[in-house]
Amino acid sequence: MIYEGKAKKLYETDDPDLLIQEFKDDATAFNAQKRGTIQQKGIINNAISARVFTLLESKKIPTHFVKQLSDRDMLVKRLQIIPIELTIRNITAGGISKLLGIPEGIKLDFPVLEYHYKRDDLNDPLFNEYHIFMLKLATREELKEINERSFAINQILIDFFKEKNLDLVDFKLEFGRHKGKILLGDEFSPDTSRLWERTTGEKLDKDRFRRDLGKVEEAYQEVYRRVMGKEVLQ
Repeated sequence: MIYEGKAKKLYETDDPDLLIQEFKDDATAFNAQKRGTIQQKGIINNAISARVFTLLESKKIPTHFVKQLSDRDMLVKRLQIIPIELTIRNITAGGISKLLGIPEGIKLDFPVLEYHYKRDDLNDPLFNEYHIFMLKLATREELKEINERSFAINQILIDFFKEKNLDLVDFKLEFGRHKGKILLGDEFSPDTSRLWERTTGEKLDKDRFRRDLGKVEEAYQEVYRRVMGKEVLQ
């Protein structure tokens, strides 16, 4: 093991260019100030991430995903992570509502992209492209490529989740460098996105854990059922 984060562990393999990414059941919120466990979360997030990465690869979006190894593990390309978390917002919720003092649930006329500096010790502060260039986190060409990819990913996933009767409210993206190329990394799951039931507006994501709404496991299992077309194995 070379790294353990809040939701995943990374292991080296015999190939220096490949890592094993293991998904945990541990749940955190508010920069790990709140901690808990969501049963089967690792299995669910691994499967959903693999499905989404496979979809994106089929649409010519390069990712770090190689293949799913087991219920909780996937093989990924080793990335030099760019310490920028991008958030794409399609409907107001969470941080943007707090930041701008606006209600949740407003459908935006166009997607809003935000950058957060990936620094746990600073609580991942919101920052802009001038800060990114000042800190030399990415070149102008790299950031342009990342932005274009992010908006393309957004449209692909809006359409995908609409077919599952889910609204893609917002989601987080991370990118990294691999052999001179920019690849999408990390994961896509109810941990890193907001997914609302299109008919009822019911939250089916980590906000159920953050806000003590109850039925957390049931929400994750429902997203799994819709994305994978089957129930989670007990």
